[in-house]
Amino acid sequence: MDLTVNGSAVSLTSDGETPLLTALRDELGLVGTRFGCGQGLCGACFVDVDGTVLPSCQTPVWQVEGRAVTTVEGLSRDGVPHPVQQAILDRQAAQCGFCVSGIVVRAAALLRDEPDADADRVAEALERNLCRCGAQRRIIEAVLAAREPV
Repeated sequence: MDLTVNGSAVSLTSDGETPLLTALRDELGLVGTRFGCGQGLCGACFVDVDGTVLPSCQTPVWQVEGRAVTTVEGLSRDGVPHPVQQAILDRQAAQCGFCVSGIVVRAAALLRDEPDADADRVAEALERNLCRCGAQRRIIEAVLAAREPV
């Protein structure tokens, strides 16, 4: 299976039915994407595939053949964190950090598509991302701050 991951062409040897999450973590060593519920419901495994955020635990690798996948690791550029990553760090919006990779991927996609998203829109977009630590309000505030020019 040939695809692009975080801007680099890769070939996966995984069976086509293997979940993308498994291939990313086990075959490519990209462990930022987390396994949460395994049912695509919690958002911990979200990745961006050609501009659409998908649960990688429920996406077989055959479905992403020839496509561009961006994980949380692929959001930073030349060692500089994505504005959403930086805002979450600056505002200490994450607690345990388990859910944050999926939240960052989803929030980055939202701001790419809707750079002026307001708090209600951010909350709606992150609805599928479960944070068991209760940091949702701080996360929403951080995403809103990421809209500001650095």
